[in-house]
Amino acid sequence: MPKILIVEDEGIIIDLLKKKLEKEGYEVEVARDGEEGLRKMREIWPDLILLDLEMPKISGLGLMEEINKNPSLKRIPIIVMSEAGDSFELKRARELGAKDFIIKIEFDLPQIINKVIQQIGR
Repeated sequence: MPKILIVEDEGIIIDLLKKKLEKEGYEVEVARDGEEGLRKMREIWPDLILLDLEMPKISGLGLMEEINKNPSLKRIPIIVMSEAGDSFELKRARELGAKDFIIKIEFDLPQIINKVIQQIGR
């Protein structure tokens, strides 16, 4: 069963994503800040990371910079979640290796599931 790590601090988004992804057959772990996200990545080695850019302790971009220092972690596909399509943040996330993007104001569960499937299958 593919493992997904959701690194997000908004409870409602966590609940929606976790419920839907588990229903689709994925194992889901959650980290509520960047530090916890980095620790969990090293513990569970997820198949995919859904990463919020605006996080407590370590931002999503800061977390991606840390991931890029570790070749094993760098291989994990990342789908970035952003509040508004800030072009600088999204450009920087792409430079750091983001595979895809989700704009939270356009939050659409079926679209998110399709993006996950595109990256890691079922």
